[in-house]
Amino acid sequence: MKRLLLPLLLVCAIASQARAAEPDVLTLDEALRLARANHPQLHASRAQTEVSQAKVAEAKAPLLPQVTGNASYARTTGSFSTTTSSGTPVAGISSSNAYSAGLNASELIYDFGQATGRWNASKATLRSQEENERNQVVQVAFNLRTAYYTAAAARALLKVAEETLMNQEAHLRQIQGFVEAGTRPEIDLAQARTDRANAKVQLINQQVAYDTGKALLNQAMGVERGTDYDVVDPLANEVPAEDGGTDGLLPIALKARPDLQSLARQIDAQDLTTGSIKGSYAPSLNASAGLSESGPALDSMNWGFRGLLSLNWQIFGGGITDAQMREARATTAVLRAQYELSRQQVRADIEQARLGVHAAKAAIEATHEAAVNARVRLNLAEGRYQAGVGSIIELGDSQVALTAAAGQEVQAVFNLATARARLLQALGQP
Repeated sequence: MKRLLLPLLLVCAIASQARAAEPDVLTLDEALRLARANHPQLHASRAQTEVSQAKVAEAKAPLLPQVTGNASYARTTGSFSTTTSSGTPVAGISSSNAYSAGLNASELIYDFGQATGRWNASKATLRSQEENERNQVVQVAFNLRTAYYTAAAARALLKVAEETLMNQEAHLRQIQGFVEAGTRPEIDLAQARTDRANAKVQLINQQVAYDTGKALLNQAMGVERGTDYDVVDPLANEVPAEDGGTDGLLPIALKARPDLQSLARQIDAQDLTTGSIKGSYAPSLNASAGLSESGPALDSMNWGFRGLLSLNWQIFGGGITDAQMREARATTAVLRAQYELSRQQVRADIEQARLGVHAAKAAIEATHEAAVNARVRLNLAEGRYQAGVGSIIELGDSQVALTAAAGQEVQAVFNLATARARLLQALGQP
């Protein structure tokens, strides 16, 4: 029993060590989750939304009753001089106390939309900022997908480099046997060794590119971590209506693009601000009331009440209201022009992304065909070399052609994934 148990434990230990040596695997969904939770750009955007929420409360405050309390104590000391009934002058110093306490309340009754306009404008600005925050989510997701696809492409190209080196090692062993047998010249062996060395260099460079891609992926996720993990080949799902025309995709984008919606909300806020400034031409009506007690001592206080209804109207303020109106209208014109410019940019973004998807799809078919033919060519070259009718140059060229074709095929696949990510961004989809 012990003789059977010991090998079993040894096998389990070896398997456990092998699993521990394997790097962690980071999926695209996990990378997106980490980016949404950790990216500083999203943290800043959320904080800015909280700022806008606070400004809404600030703008609402003047519409609510204002209550203040006050209390004071004063002691007055002074000299005096007088005369007695007999005509004798008398001088001295006297002191007196004064106590007072009060409670005052005021309420804005009507100001022709000045305060309510500022409040509504702040709420529209908040909605604009919420769209900005959503736009940051879309942008971070796009950058993350691009970085992930780049790292995944580097990993796939690393596999191509590993396969190339394995082929060159096999060629070297085969050619070394031919040279030792005297059927091939020494120059073939030197060429094979050179090809193997070049394959090693290519493998080293591709490993560096893979690690660099993961470092950039860490930055896109907004995390600080090492690069001792692997990415997987992600499935870039087809974007709905990606094969359709721009006119069919444009309404979707115009409705969903958060940057465009943010500009629309800014225009709303500016219109409301203009309305609140216009209310400055009219008076404002306020009501206030106060209750107070005062006296020379705390046990001899007298109470009083006052009420006040006031109408304030700025007859002339040096033309400031006219200047503010001109500024507000000009700002609205600027925002409307920016909206139209952004709307045209949306169409251009969709057109470019859609054409990129179509081109990537066509490239995948062409590069796949090239890779298949390059592999057939290499097999034929290996057979011809073994039969003694092919040259080392033909064999090397075939291997180079296969490596290049495999690299192009990999790049085409990930170009399609990146093009679809760009189309998602153009459509305003996170």
